[in-house]
Amino acid sequence: MANQLGRRYICEECGTEVLCTKGGEGLFHCCDKEMQIKQAKPLPSSD
Repeated sequence: MANQLGRRYICEECGTEVLCTKGGEGLFHCCDKEMQIKQAKPLPSSD
């Protein structure tokens, strides 16, 4: 799996976030675990 340019990655154990500024092969690791892509917050509905 490659790192995706412009995506934020988060460590689920300690909460560290990183922003990928250069895409490429490899994975981000923190606390000896692979970091996951941070999901976007849902936008509030405009009723």
